[in-house]
Amino acid sequence: MNNEFIQKIDKVSVGNVYKNEPLSLHTTWKIGGPADALVEPTSMEELNVLMDFILKNNIPWRVIGRGSNLLVSDEGIEGVVIKLNENISPLSIEGEEVKVGGGYPLIKLATIISKQGLSGLEFAGGIPGSVGGAVFMNAGAHGSDISKILKKALILFSDGTMKWLSNEEMQFSYRTSYLQKVKGICVEAIFQLKKGNREEIVKEMQQYKDYRRRSQPWNYPCCGSVFRNPLPNYAGQLIEKAGLKGYQVGGAQVSTMHANFIVNTGNAKAEDVLNLIQHIKKTIAEKYQVEMETEVEIVGKKSN
Repeated sequence: MNNEFIQKIDKVSVGNVYKNEPLSLHTTWKIGGPADALVEPTSMEELNVLMDFILKNNIPWRVIGRGSNLLVSDEGIEGVVIKLNENISPLSIEGEEVKVGGGYPLIKLATIISKQGLSGLEFAGGIPGSVGGAVFMNAGAHGSDISKILKKALILFSDGTMKWLSNEEMQFSYRTSYLQKVKGICVEAIFQLKKGNREEIVKEMQQYKDYRRRSQPWNYPCCGSVFRNPLPNYAGQLIEKAGLKGYQVGGAQVSTMHANFIVNTGNAKAEDVLNLIQHIKKTIAEKYQVEMETEVEIVGKKSN
């Protein structure tokens, strides 16, 4: 990106600006090269000013939340990376309706909601990442997902426009939404929940959290599930059956705890993860004639 624009960003009221920022500091995998500029708007007004600046200057851009479910290339990302934090839009609860910003941590939201005696978000108690990322992916677990509770979402489209989309307009299906087709980002969401028994809701959510702690390798940097389940099969079971648990490329390893997780053992590069993903895909295709699709989003500059 032209340095002139980076200098100009400093003079615009758009929030916190970090130049040549390593994205390994902003992804749960702890992997990723630098962004030319990473900007954290602190309000919707600052986000609007930033988008106006980006579009007028024709700067490449993308949005990240908490950086889970994201593999950033070792070469980094060109242009501006907009990081949505939880303070961009305040959390508000009115009756059974919850309005929240796209950068809000999903686990924190689920915990707060459960203590209010509102039911519908229990499944999200152990899902890392942000509200916006969860809407983008239609994140789910334990037989439920975002599509069951989303009323509408405020979407930032690639041309810089923003529009509220209803649940139907989001075209949800398994780990997929309309946003993946049109490159849209959820900056605010409204969820429709139900009043329930507070003690039962808190207990159920704690059980889901405990299950995740027991069954998934959160003691290492990882991104969550790497592959979509090729139903009726389960990705983790296929990978384990193929004898790939513990298989390692560079610093990237198929978790010995859950085979649909790739962990960073300390010095993994994006290239290691990509090579490991390709090896898994090839092995499963050869052994079981099943095509594996990644759930994780792979972004950034390609190496020459």
